[in-house]
Amino acid sequence: MKKPELLAPVGSKEALIAALNAGCDAVYLSGYSFGARNFAPNFDLDELASAISLCHVYGVKVYVTVNTLIKENEVNRFMNYIDFLHQNNVDAIIVQDLGMLDLIRKTYPNLEIHASTQMHIHNLNGVKICEKLGIKRVVLARETNIELINEIRKKTSLELEVFVHGALCISYSGQCLMSSLIGGRSGNRGMCAGTCRLPFDVIDKNNKKLNKNSYPLSTKDLYTLNNIDKLIESGIDSFKIEGRMKRAEYVYLVVSLYRKAIDSYLETGKVNITENDIKELKKIFNRDFTKGFLFNETNDKITNDYRPNHLGIPIGRVIKSNNNLIKIKLDDDLNIGDGIRFIDTDYGFVVTTMMINKNRVKSAKKGDIVTLKVDKKIADNSLMVKTTDIKQLENLKKYISTISRKVKIEMKIILRKNQEIVLEISDGINFVSIKGVKVEESLKAPLTQELIKKQLNKLGNTPFVINKLTIEKDSNIYVNNKDLNDIRRKAIDLLIKKRQYEIKYQKKEVVFNVVSVSDKLEKTILIEDGSLYEKVKKINVDKIYTDDINLMKLDDKRLVFKIPRVNYQYVAYNNPVMIGEIGSLDYKNIDNSDFSLNVTNSYTVSLLHNLGVKKVTLSYELTLDEIKEIVDGYKKRYHKNPNLEVIIYGRQEMMISKFSLNSLYNNDNLFLKDRYKKLYPVKEKKHLMYIYNSQILNMNKINFYKLGINSIRYNIFDENDIKNINL
Repeated sequence: MKKPELLAPVGSKEALIAALNAGCDAVYLSGYSFGARNFAPNFDLDELASAISLCHVYGVKVYVTVNTLIKENEVNRFMNYIDFLHQNNVDAIIVQDLGMLDLIRKTYPNLEIHASTQMHIHNLNGVKICEKLGIKRVVLARETNIELINEIRKKTSLELEVFVHGALCISYSGQCLMSSLIGGRSGNRGMCAGTCRLPFDVIDKNNKKLNKNSYPLSTKDLYTLNNIDKLIESGIDSFKIEGRMKRAEYVYLVVSLYRKAIDSYLETGKVNITENDIKELKKIFNRDFTKGFLFNETNDKITNDYRPNHLGIPIGRVIKSNNNLIKIKLDDDLNIGDGIRFIDTDYGFVVTTMMINKNRVKSAKKGDIVTLKVDKKIADNSLMVKTTDIKQLENLKKYISTISRKVKIEMKIILRKNQEIVLEISDGINFVSIKGVKVEESLKAPLTQELIKKQLNKLGNTPFVINKLTIEKDSNIYVNNKDLNDIRRKAIDLLIKKRQYEIKYQKKEVVFNVVSVSDKLEKTILIEDGSLYEKVKKINVDKIYTDDINLMKLDDKRLVFKIPRVNYQYVAYNNPVMIGEIGSLDYKNIDNSDFSLNVTNSYTVSLLHNLGVKKVTLSYELTLDEIKEIVDGYKKRYHKNPNLEVIIYGRQEMMISKFSLNSLYNNDNLFLKDRYKKLYPVKEKKHLMYIYNSQILNMNKINFYKLGINSIRYNIFDENDIKNINL
């Protein structure tokens, strides 16, 4: 049975040490730019180079995330960064941007590329397109279930990577504009504000609130320790743990437990995870756990709607409250320095004073009744949870300060009279053999086996530990301790150098070519509901986009069928189509690509044109200046005009999710109401939830044709839009 790679998240130097000590096979991390976790500490260029070198010594691969969308004016800086990573022997880069993927592949043929989960690869067709694009590994969407993974595994030679633990996005990754459109912080640019974890009311069309708790979109954390057997048997190549924003102690604990689970199953056929392991995991961080869509959890088991952050573990209930003093009977140990929180009131603090029977104590045990001072009224029977366990953190700190991981080696020394010492070392992959001084005949004290072992085992702070030592020697010989130490040091240094392998650097000059496309000026509309067709059919537009397949039977050559951007069933269509995800690039008659392909630079435009897309819709996340830069960049490079569309009016889709509030509340017409009373329509189509912006985009007064745009589009959400667009 194939052993999967255990891939650890690293957001800081301390987390890197934690991941190495916990037994990871690979790490993923980021520099200060172009990574999808801009708010992690991350690494500067020198630190990145050092991290790659260090990890390679320990046999750990390094993948650097460059998985944000790249704007036109960033391309040169981005490619210089890629060049630096390649020259410093990064094992792979993780990419979202299609244009940059194509440019990197053509420029650096020896650089391994992984498709980020932000690329929204959720089906076999998407994986097959990635094969054509030269990708080595695909990070599948978190919504991909184990049955589909098994099917994909049988039909592709690409490496498959799957998230197995950590925070979940409620939206398909790479398909969420919620943080961007509401708060101006783009998740596609590494700045997600976690807007989905804010409080919302779920209301119906009569403004009736339906949800009891305040966080209807806040997901639980993915947890698959108890399902490691099924994941291993599926043939997944890499098990990925989320958490580049988490503290180093979290990284160590989570990675070490998944290391334990994987190894125990491969060795014994059973997953050796205890109740105490799970308790420790919950203490370090949890929003409650779910097996996620990976193991087909239902809507009611995906979200934790009563709290968006760490739940800790239950530690007791208030048995008596008197002004600002409360008494609690403990269900677990409590120590000074622990963090606690009362779930009902969301009030918490670090314990600095604690009493038992009016006596101050530093610690209390399960069953004790303790008195705590509080600054807020706490009701009797309120549940108290422990969110920080000071003893746990103190225990884990020893794993994040210095590297304790060791690489097992085999060593052989040959000592023959009047011949040079020969020392051989093997780590199972690399082999080192060096010679030292000549062996002398002993005049007084012959060299013993014990003394040889003692000197050769002096590996100190090196990455190595001797697993097997073979000594071949003549009797009655003598070698100075200094000479034994010297040959050992030289051999170890040579082995370290060999382990710091090089990825062959190769850079090619790229010849840019692109197919010719139409430069006809057009106006188009998209109707969110097929029933709106009768209202818009007399409007003078060039194209009408719709996802209502029944309309394709009509004799209207303007109709273009919109393929779902989450697509698990590919059907051939005679009509022209609009596509919204990578797998659909397999269609032959592609009229347009939708905004959801996240086009933010001219390189992506040219790639899509070369793959058969006649017209490319640009991302919502572009300014007018950035749109102009794309047009100018394309013309300068290819000496041709691109065929581009911009959506200038309509309700923007902020999110698409496999989780559905509509199904949960059995209501097709819902709204989210935020803290500012803004309403966000929530619709369900084909068992997927769509959330739309509260505001209507309206750039009707801007002349996009003058910017070099060929086509402008109006998205029609309802009948009110038909009245407003005045076409």
